[in-house]
Amino acid sequence: MAGIGFELKKLFKATGVLSKLRAYGYTGMVTAGPMILGFIFLLSIQVIAKRFGFSEQESETLTSIITYSLLASMIYSSIFSMVLTRYVADLLYEHNEEDVIPSLEGILTIMLPSGAVLWGIFLFFSGVNFVQGFLALMLFTTLLAAWTEMNYLSAIKDYRGILISYVVSILTAIIVANLGCMIFGGSIELMLFSVVLGYGMMMSIDFALLYGFFPNSQNNHFDFLPWFDEYSDLMVIGLTTNIGLFSHLVIAWFSGFGHKITGLFYSAPQHDISALFAFMTILITTINFVASVEVNLYPKYRKYYDLFNGQGSISEIEQAEKEMLTVLDHELIYTARRQFYGTALILSVGLVILERLPLGFDALMEGYFRILCVGYGAYAVANVLTLVLMYFTAYEDAKKANIVFAVTTTVCSLASVFLEAKYYGFAFAFGSIVYLIYATTRLMKYTKRLPYHILSTQPMYVEPKRGLGTRLYMRIKK
Repeated sequence: MAGIGFELKKLFKATGVLSKLRAYGYTGMVTAGPMILGFIFLLSIQVIAKRFGFSEQESETLTSIITYSLLASMIYSSIFSMVLTRYVADLLYEHNEEDVIPSLEGILTIMLPSGAVLWGIFLFFSGVNFVQGFLALMLFTTLLAAWTEMNYLSAIKDYRGILISYVVSILTAIIVANLGCMIFGGSIELMLFSVVLGYGMMMSIDFALLYGFFPNSQNNHFDFLPWFDEYSDLMVIGLTTNIGLFSHLVIAWFSGFGHKITGLFYSAPQHDISALFAFMTILITTINFVASVEVNLYPKYRKYYDLFNGQGSISEIEQAEKEMLTVLDHELIYTARRQFYGTALILSVGLVILERLPLGFDALMEGYFRILCVGYGAYAVANVLTLVLMYFTAYEDAKKANIVFAVTTTVCSLASVFLEAKYYGFAFAFGSIVYLIYATTRLMKYTKRLPYHILSTQPMYVEPKRGLGTRLYMRIKK
């Protein structure tokens, strides 16, 4: 994420409220764009479906297909995303920008067919008809490409182009859905097509931005594969983060709180809608981390490590470490405070707004929303702490923290299905708080002995790891 950090630093130097809003807006576009789009699409589809007289069964089927595709694509792409981000960062650090586009082409060559096969198998047994299944498959693969592009978009400077891609995506989906329903009548297939087309427009524009920014060597398409052996911890971190985030949703679908829609598609509307709105509260910290923590911390971080690599004296290194950790403490407290105030504001004002929307919010949904807001708030801060651990290459500690998060939320959610429905959201909140406490403990312990970790825990001789990624790479190179 250093690429966006450099550019945002210029924006934050500008004075005035509009400049600050612009900087935060750009940050949100790069870090949470597809997530926000999914939120807007789900709400828009519900409104359009209601306008054109969709039955409750049709509306639930449509929402369920989109939701399943979103979650499945996010979970599958999370296996690759962090390793790929590390690889791209290494390319940019070594000024090998010409190999960035080949790596994008290479990872999509692996991800899209393998993901399509897995998702296709599920759709074959899911109970939807052929056209709906085909469109769901198209949506899944388009989303895989969109999530992957996010690993690269943070390095480019064309924020206006990124904004245009989002606006065009939303307008395309909404216009096509409305016009199609007016001309041909409403159908699940038409609405799915409009969503696929919307995300497809965003994907195409983002591809154009990336190809226009980076030179293309047209070589080394699979040089990233050994990174999956070297940084296998990042694969675990990405996957367990998403399991911890979304397992409680899936468990709710197949529990007594949910109900069957059709085939393998289940839903728990009261919990799902509450979770969807509560999930959006993490944007407060997600955006603030990139726009504040990373922009302010990175110069101190870079200076500290440069002194180790260069001609820094012991006193200079100690002073740089003190300055870096002071900035880190300040920014983490500032970020946590913002999330706390944001969550408090949403709990007080957000419910008033949600009650006025045609979503059918009742007492149970309000209870879910309150406790899930607390849970997602705790997760957001804990996730920042984990990202800082990865900043210091403490991948083992970050992996353990995310495994704790995934296991705790999943096990507690499974156990809570035997309780009354009103207690269900507490499992995720508890798991997130445990995650926050554990991540805080690991980060404090690591930073107290930072010079030791930098100097004494490194191997005398680095032997490259040779696993499946390396073997596959060597086979391709032959």
